[in-house]
Amino acid sequence: MLKISLKEGQYVNIGDDIRVVYVGRSGSNGKLMIEAPKELRISRSVEDVDGKKYYADPKLSIEAQNEIKQILKRERLKNGTR
Repeated sequence: MLKISLKEGQYVNIGDDIRVVYVGRSGSNGKLMIEAPKELRISRSVEDVDGKKYYADPKLSIEAQNEIKQILKRERLKNGTR
């Protein structure tokens, strides 16, 4: 898992089609803007009590889960990591 710090307006690209932009804070909540193809389903995940485990929203389709896995795999191969 990658953990990064971003300043307002900074972004992270995932593959060629997805961009996650940090747009600031509101109270204790960070705000993200996600640019992605309309056909890609995006869902939230829930943080476990210990703060280390994340679970996909049950509405996330198998196809979307597989697409995310493929994007992550391509990025790891591109960066020379496992």
